[in-house]
Amino acid sequence: MTSAHESFTGWRRFWEKGGWWRSLLVVVAYFAIYQGVPLLFAPLFPTTHDPAATVWLFTIIPIAFGGLVLVVFAWSLGWLTELFGPQPIRGRGWMWIAVAVVLIFNVVRFAAVDYAEAGAGVVIAWLVAGLCIGFAEETLTRGFVVNLMRKHGYREIAVASVSAALFALLHAGNLLTGQSLFATAFQLVYTFAFGILMYLALRVTGNLIWPILLHASTDPSIFLSTLYPTQGAAATLGGLGNPAVIAAGLILLIFIRGTVNPSSERELFSTTPVRP
Repeated sequence: MTSAHESFTGWRRFWEKGGWWRSLLVVVAYFAIYQGVPLLFAPLFPTTHDPAATVWLFTIIPIAFGGLVLVVFAWSLGWLTELFGPQPIRGRGWMWIAVAVVLIFNVVRFAAVDYAEAGAGVVIAWLVAGLCIGFAEETLTRGFVVNLMRKHGYREIAVASVSAALFALLHAGNLLTGQSLFATAFQLVYTFAFGILMYLALRVTGNLIWPILLHASTDPSIFLSTLYPTQGAAATLGGLGNPAVIAAGLILLIFIRGTVNPSSERELFSTTPVRP
């Protein structure tokens, strides 16, 4: 009979091999959970036209649950330190461009929000949603996917590209909500480029918490400035954010270099030996 310890090491050994298809498997499983939670629990909630309540019920709860599942998954593999500890490869000074591009336009968009029209309830709901989105999506793509790709020995340009591509793929699900094909195609290009910038933020800051927080400020700034815009220079400048992110992400991708040695990474983070 297989012991609990042998089962656990077998489970961990499977994921320690890494690779792009295991990365895809994790992303597909997360997407199924995220999409499935509203379908299972929406009938339990009363119909509401309150925009703040809608954000809580259909954005915050599903993605917070998905984030919790990711934490449990990381714990089951003993990867919490690997995901949330120091990065095994250093960044370069030019990578701060990625942080600056995202942060500057987030600040501008927050300045372009009509907070009186939005109301405190909606603003708070979107800020909480941003934290949940940033945590779950960055833990998934810049955490699990990056870690799995590195464990298989891919070059960092491939690590960045696959993590960004799978991040973009998550947003293809917006077609299911009635979003047009053109809008979804543009969103895929934007989210791929944004994913590259988040990878660079991970590299240059050396810790996953910073792209999480940077991402957490992005979605609320976009949604609030779109739904409750003001008039003026801030609104005009904020509209340039998406093209700037796309241009920066696609250009900076070209300059990504480096490779993480899987054996060195395993020795750095593991507290118990892992079988090859």
